[in-house]
Amino acid sequence: QVQLVESGGGLVQPGGSLRLSCAASTSIFSFNEMGWYRQAPGKQRELVAAIRRIGSSIYADSVQGRFTISRDNFKNAVDLQMNSLEPEDTAVYYCHVDYRGTIFWGQGTQVTVST
Repeated sequence: QVQLVESGGGLVQPGGSLRLSCAASTSIFSFNEMGWYRQAPGKQRELVAAIRRIGSSIYADSVQGRFTISRDNFKNAVDLQMNSLEPEDTAVYYCHVDYRGTIFWGQGTQVTVST
C-alpha cells in the first residue's frame, strides 16, 4: 500500500501561480510513474503531467509550457509548478503513482482560478 499526501491547492487569480506537492510513503524510485490528473465538474478525469522512473515527462497539450513536473528524491515527492493559470485550470487535482503495476491515488486538492 502506498500513501499519498497532497498539498498546495487553493484560490488564485488568472495569471497567477501555484505549486502542488505530493509526498509518498514509499521511495519514489520504486514507482514506474508519478504524476497529476485533474477533474473539473462535469468532466472526466484527465492527465495533466507525469514523470517516469527513467526521468522522461509528459504533459497535456493544454498545460504545455505553463506547468512543470519535477521529482524531489530526498522528500519522496513529486511537485507540479503551475504558472500562468487560467480559469479553465480549475479542478480537483489528484496525485497518482504506478507502483509495480498498481495505481494509487491521493485524496485530491482543489485548485480554483478566479477573480
